[in-house]
Amino acid sequence: METNRIERETGNVRENGAMKAYRVHEFGGPEVIRAEEIERPAPAEGEVLVKVAAAGVGPWDAWIRAGKSALPQPLPLTLGSDLSGTVETIGPGVSGFKPGDAVYGVTNPRFIGAYAEYAIAAAGMIAPKPRTIDDVGAASIPVIAVTARQALFDHAGLKAGQTVLIHGAAGNVGAYAVQFAHMARLKVIATASAADIATVRALGADIVVDYRSERFEDKASNVDAVIDLTGGETQQRSFTVLRRGGKLVSAVSQPDQELAKKHGVDAFFFLVNVTTEQLTDIAAMVDAGKLVTNVGTVLPLADAIKAHEMLEGTRSHARGKIVLKVGA
Repeated sequence: METNRIERETGNVRENGAMKAYRVHEFGGPEVIRAEEIERPAPAEGEVLVKVAAAGVGPWDAWIRAGKSALPQPLPLTLGSDLSGTVETIGPGVSGFKPGDAVYGVTNPRFIGAYAEYAIAAAGMIAPKPRTIDDVGAASIPVIAVTARQALFDHAGLKAGQTVLIHGAAGNVGAYAVQFAHMARLKVIATASAADIATVRALGADIVVDYRSERFEDKASNVDAVIDLTGGETQQRSFTVLRRGGKLVSAVSQPDQELAKKHGVDAFFFLVNVTTEQLTDIAAMVDAGKLVTNVGTVLPLADAIKAHEMLEGTRSHARGKIVLKVGA
């Protein structure tokens, strides 16, 4: 009996329908994350069960863990949203996917459930995985790439020939924003640290401003849109470089509406809406060699706490997206 218990805990033997998941029962720091054996979920209407091969780790995971999510998050919950893996079973009403399909995307509109051996995903939030990259690379993409694309085109409404200022251009979302903007023939002004200037230029930025030693106001004026990925003082200063009628789009915090009115611009915060259509387009760009991904640190699923310590800045990690590798 003791041997069987140890085997179950170490993952060598599973009770029928059980799986390992990394969950929180209370909000707090990385230490609240627990490894648990729970029942494998079954897909409902419009859902699929995915055997997870890799799960991306992003700042929104930390916000959810800490109780700072913009969405209601009843406890307990399994963390994680970005994933890549294989369809195990499909729920009623699902078309376009079948067991065995390699997919990537996001779990659900609450952005939870992916730090597990199996995860339920809304069928409308996944797509066929890019063929030219592995599961780790695919799991690094969904939320950040779709956020960048929606900021530029769905919310800022930018068109070829217009000018955009992208703050935090060397970050995970920013790097995709620069690439998408360049492909769309926008003039791209970007802010980054001195160490990242060459990288951001290589991604397609026309002008890169070292935010530590230069003022972006000296390089940008009358721009059509600002994509704010940093918030704070940088966001507030950005109103001065927009043309009247321009747009400030933030993925991090709600802009000051009084400042927006004063400068005659639209300013708003948005939550990403990941869709099969967007993911399919992005996968095609990856497979065509038009989009560069950036995986940073790769850890086993068992190191979910370490991954969140990296998000908190208490543990160092490589630049790029943190990804948890699930299984062998």
